[in-house]
Amino acid sequence: MPTENTGTVDVRRDGDVAVVTLRREQKRNALSTYMEAALLAALGSPEVKSSRAVVVTGGDSVFSAGADVTELREMTPEAIAEYYRTSGSVYEALAALPQPTVSAITGYCLGGGLELALATDIRVADPAAVFGFPEIGIGILPSSGGVTRITRIVGAGRARDLVLRGRRFDHADAERWGVVSEIAPPAEHVKQALSIAHELAAYSPLALSITKQVLDVSADAPHHASLLLEQLAYSALNKTTP
Repeated sequence: MPTENTGTVDVRRDGDVAVVTLRREQKRNALSTYMEAALLAALGSPEVKSSRAVVVTGGDSVFSAGADVTELREMTPEAIAEYYRTSGSVYEALAALPQPTVSAITGYCLGGGLELALATDIRVADPAAVFGFPEIGIGILPSSGGVTRITRIVGAGRARDLVLRGRRFDHADAERWGVVSEIAPPAEHVKQALSIAHELAAYSPLALSITKQVLDVSADAPHHASLLLEQLAYSALNKTTP
């Protein structure tokens, strides 16, 4: 039974858009294995599966202050490997959704919270947002796609600075470095994210899904392979109905 301490994840629909909200305000939406499992279930819910775009938010005051690492400290390597196969797989499950995803960020977006946001396609923040990977300070590293994704977004040099120093950065740096796409007016991060999600929901779901896959693969593919993939995807979409 969820409590204020364990938290929960709410899912609601706003027309064609599914809104997924972390609800563990007492713990600044810390991502415990319970919360990760709840989020994984939410992503597989009928409300999300039948949507044409998804917004992920932590509510009005905080996105997520990070993973609840205390419960992982006592795990054996075997248990950690099992964790990545179960509740810890939620970050990749979010990234793999066929429909476009938008994160709405305010307050702390740290550690696992930043990894969750980076797993979405588009990120919107308001001026209260604070970002960072503090893991190095407790002797670990971002391990749910954070190192991989931040390096692709900001480049190797900047990523080393942010991850190795555990340095926090604000909304202005986040926008300048491409970590977020847009800055919303104060307290309007969810409203702006919903606006973008509805814009995306009006496009062809098949075109969006295939284009997402091409974008994902092209980040690592050689030029000729990426170009061929674009052409094959275009050929597949050319006769479909928008």
